[in-house]
Amino acid sequence: MTAVIRGRLRLYLGAAPGVGKTFAMLAEARRRAERGTDVVIGLVETHGRARTADLLQGLEIVPRQTLEHRGAVFTDLDARAVIARRPKVALVDELAHTNVPGSRNAKRWQDVEEILDAGIDVISTLNIQHLESVNDVVQEITGVPQRETIPDEVVRRADQVELVDMAPEALRRRMAHGNVYGPEKIDAALSNYFRVGNLTALRELALLWVAGKVDDQLDRYRAEHGIAGTWETRERVVVALTGGPEGETLIRRAARIADRDKAADLMAVHVTRADGLTGADPASLARQRTLVESLGGSYHQVVGDDIARALLDFARGVNATQLVLGASRRGRFAQIFSPGVGMTTTALSGSIDVHMITHEEASKGLAGPGSRAALTWRRRGAGWALTLLGLPVLTAVLYGTRGHITLPTEILLFLLMVVAVALVGGMWPAVTAAVLGFGLLNFFFTPPIHTLTVARPENLLALTVYVLVAVMVSAVVDLAARRTREAARASADAEVLSTLAGHVLRGDAALPSLLARLRETFGLAAVTLLERRPGVEPVPGDRTDPRAWRVLATAGAGASDCPGEAETDVVVDDDLVMALRGRLLDAADRRVVEAFAAEAAVALRQERLSEEAERAGPLEEADRMRTALLAAVSHDLRTPLASAKAAVDSLRGDMQWSPEDYKELLATADESLDKLDRLVANLLDMSRLQAGVLGVASGPLGVEEIMPRVLDDLGALRERVLDEISDELPEVVADPALVERVLVNLVSNAVRYSPPGEKVLVTASSYGGDVEIRVIDRGPGIPVSQHDQVFLPFQRLGDRDNHTGVGLGLALARGLTEAMGGTLVPEETPGGGLTMILTLPISSRAGGV
Repeated sequence: MTAVIRGRLRLYLGAAPGVGKTFAMLAEARRRAERGTDVVIGLVETHGRARTADLLQGLEIVPRQTLEHRGAVFTDLDARAVIARRPKVALVDELAHTNVPGSRNAKRWQDVEEILDAGIDVISTLNIQHLESVNDVVQEITGVPQRETIPDEVVRRADQVELVDMAPEALRRRMAHGNVYGPEKIDAALSNYFRVGNLTALRELALLWVAGKVDDQLDRYRAEHGIAGTWETRERVVVALTGGPEGETLIRRAARIADRDKAADLMAVHVTRADGLTGADPASLARQRTLVESLGGSYHQVVGDDIARALLDFARGVNATQLVLGASRRGRFAQIFSPGVGMTTTALSGSIDVHMITHEEASKGLAGPGSRAALTWRRRGAGWALTLLGLPVLTAVLYGTRGHITLPTEILLFLLMVVAVALVGGMWPAVTAAVLGFGLLNFFFTPPIHTLTVARPENLLALTVYVLVAVMVSAVVDLAARRTREAARASADAEVLSTLAGHVLRGDAALPSLLARLRETFGLAAVTLLERRPGVEPVPGDRTDPRAWRVLATAGAGASDCPGEAETDVVVDDDLVMALRGRLLDAADRRVVEAFAAEAAVALRQERLSEEAERAGPLEEADRMRTALLAAVSHDLRTPLASAKAAVDSLRGDMQWSPEDYKELLATADESLDKLDRLVANLLDMSRLQAGVLGVASGPLGVEEIMPRVLDDLGALRERVLDEISDELPEVVADPALVERVLVNLVSNAVRYSPPGEKVLVTASSYGGDVEIRVIDRGPGIPVSQHDQVFLPFQRLGDRDNHTGVGLGLALARGLTEAMGGTLVPEETPGGGLTMILTLPISSRAGGV
């Protein structure tokens, strides 16, 4: 059986509705149809645009499927019908669309995937705001949440993405001419979503996303065709870091170079040796990585023994155009024998521009991390003892057998002794043994004996070779021991750092966890993170002044109040110091501690950012409420005030009114003032709830006593309420006035949105330790996904108009209910509508009856 070749997806991407995506898709379909391609329309939305509808003429349209949901009939894409028709190309509009509930797939892009898998090419459309990766950014820009989203990976898999671009001013003109929305929506759209700033930002998002897609395609093309050279399609600045003190200078210089082109990328790279035994200071690299990322760049680490070639391989791999290197820190004498990384990189760079940046550390010499003795002092002592005692013993033994063995044998035995010394004590005892052995062999065994003169040249050569071999063997053994120790040290450091990273990633409290882990790892008595007090300038001697510092976090007993009280202190930055008590740390341990300190600084910064975000949240919410309140009261306060004032002004005028008109004007004023009173009361109560100062006087209350007062408050609306609350229910714990307010809000809201002739049913029942009061209506209801939103202040969903109140009713009702220790939740009414369930706890007095 022949495998089906997957179809190709062509996508028209736009920054906003109305740029012409569907028009471009249909124009492409007509061009293909004219060339003889079998093209069908799976689904196209014209949105009432005449020019778009004209392009449908002459194209075959696959019938849509019909679906019923909540009593309404919808039509949608029939993917199975498209697959059964088996065209060459199918047009499917609005790729991110959410299908009607009950469809085969939840999303239209999933239908398109099935069509593609059937070997049919698909042409579709998409707006940038529907991409999952930019969804939050779009909401921040426009203030409108996008609930229909599509995974970026689906769009990136498209074989061809074409941007349908239009200047914001041109799109606004198109909208003003009625070519996008109907006349009733134009003003609102131009004043809100389609503002010039919004459209410009969305256009930039679309352009950047498509640029990234093109970049990926270019990288794939170069990889497939083995193109190693740099194609300067986009500026990419790579800065090489060694972990040395000059790193921050290089990063900032590279960032300035990248800033000359707003579209340029900044990348930092550090090359580590393949054996992993030597490298830069991890704390310095951590700080430099943080700096790069704060400047909008990215940090990378590659492995290679040839640093120059590794840098260039990385630069060519990312298609870099510029490479920033620091001037060599090696001394001038060292540069005579080797050109260095900078010169080698420049010579091999080809089309990549190389910037050699001078800095304060240039030509000062390399400051290594400091080396430790390869062997312990016990082994070095044993080596010296073997040298001083073993050589005389060996000389005495061989001198007693003189005449029975030859000089070459004696040299080999001395060489064996030197190797033994090297294995036990390392290089310097072995070198000493080699030199002493040369003298002993010369004096006791080389003719003429008992002199330091060598008569035969071959004996001198043998002794010289003996010394050279002994020194080389000693060096090799010592190097092997040193590398073994370095490897063990690197392994231990890596394990500690891995544990450190895992400890943070597991979500433990960052600072306390880091400091406790550091104290445990190095067996310290206490670890303290200190910060210079705000407003305190650095002065000589302040490291021993506790008044200049404050403790941010500590682990263990005996915290340091200032850096001077600690045995070891690690400077994180100008204001942060980590103080360690318990023992002195050597240089190698200090490097790992500096990595801990850098992570502690990051953890501290994250904690403070989280705290700032938490503090900003209530302020943002309060600001949002104030803004919404001002927008709401501009209409809702004005309307009853205007009505009441007009009625009073009419009554105060000179005109003579009939008794009926007089009563009607009074009723109008009374009704308007009542409405105003309720609105102000709701606003005040909501403010008290937000401030947490609402007074609640809860006590035992009979449920059947509540509804009569509620019906009285409803006035004429009481005729549309059916009260079926039983008199036999137990008492509840509640505030009578607040419960009445809650039920008035719930019932009036239900009556307002119930169909004419339908009554709102109010029932109650006891369940467990609670009484549930249900307010049931047969209105249009609210989708389950929006149930929580109806309780937000100043919210009106699709079943409400914008002129019936500030949207405080349900928010206030829930707030008052929770203040009494109850709950208020919505659920769907069987057969359609909404049921609000008010739950209140049963009184203990009732439970004891």
